[in-house]
Amino acid sequence: MADLQWRLMFGAIATKQTRGTPESSSGERPPPAKYGGRHTVALIPGDGIGPELLNHVRELFRFSCVPVDFEVVHVNSSSTSEDDINNAIMAIRRNGVALKGNIETNHTMPPNHKSRNNLLRTSLDLYANVMHCQSLPGVQTRHKNIDIIIIRENTEGEYSSLEHESVSGVVESLKIITRNNSLRIADYAFRLAREKGRRRVTAVHKANIMKLGDGLFLQCCKEVASGYPDIEFDSMIVDNTTMQLVSKPQQFDVMLMPNLYGNVVSNVCAGLVGGPGLVPGANYGRDYAVFETATRNTGKSIANRNIANPTAMLLASCLMLDHLKIHDYANMIRGAILTTMNETRLHTADIGGQGTTSEVVQSIMRIIQSGGPLTTEI
Repeated sequence: MADLQWRLMFGAIATKQTRGTPESSSGERPPPAKYGGRHTVALIPGDGIGPELLNHVRELFRFSCVPVDFEVVHVNSSSTSEDDINNAIMAIRRNGVALKGNIETNHTMPPNHKSRNNLLRTSLDLYANVMHCQSLPGVQTRHKNIDIIIIRENTEGEYSSLEHESVSGVVESLKIITRNNSLRIADYAFRLAREKGRRRVTAVHKANIMKLGDGLFLQCCKEVASGYPDIEFDSMIVDNTTMQLVSKPQQFDVMLMPNLYGNVVSNVCAGLVGGPGLVPGANYGRDYAVFETATRNTGKSIANRNIANPTAMLLASCLMLDHLKIHDYANMIRGAILTTMNETRLHTADIGGQGTTSEVVQSIMRIIQSGGPLTTEI
């Protein structure tokens, strides 16, 4: 019973997703399957552990006969040319959906070198980053019973890439908050909360100091909240939020925040449930969706050592399958991941085990094989 509940909870974000904004009631559909019912998805390996983890996803999909083909697009993060990332963006426009590893953003690059991850999100207007952070069975952590949906505005704020040094030694870095984008992400959060039966949305801000910027964001959240009387709304200053998260995370339900705060809170929450190797993430816009690990770490220090935890990337691939409405395959793979984690107890080093990446993936494949053939029509 616990296993079934976990599977239903972990798949809750994506089960009804359609193309466009997640949980959309507009009737929009995901990209149509082509070539005999098979979907094509852009695959961006990225840096660090991204390439090896995505190779395991491809291996698992082939083994499970998942009707998905990948268009692989490599992005060289050290290149000053934007040709690679433009090719990746074009591939996502062509296919509608992507699965990606994190692309390294090296702070030693020239100031005009823009983050490839940020370029991808802004070019495709992937305005909503969604992370479902919850306690996982079989993983020992300090806090239990965590179940938080984090919704992060993904296109502006401190990530607007507007910096200049008009006077030597004085740098201005512009934080952009707009009414339209704040209303859009707030409405997204409340719609998702309602459709998932959530009871409360908490807006995270620093409006006591940034009275205009964060003040506008908070005001927009309040305006949207007034249209959802069935959902409780509250707000919390970001520094208090981080303290509350590490002391009593169970108090949070749905968290709504601008770009930078969302980055910080996502990483804190991932740490609360076992680390970056466990939590998947999704980026949604009106027309496109990109799936990746939630914390966007490259894992460069453990790359090519066969010790990275594949769980987050595999679960991200399940969210992708749910988005494509291939729910049976998503549930099958998700269930095998759960069994490996909770019953087989095969864990990688990051969560206290001694298993290798490939051993975990092989265990998942054995569980799928032992479950018999998939009978649901696609």
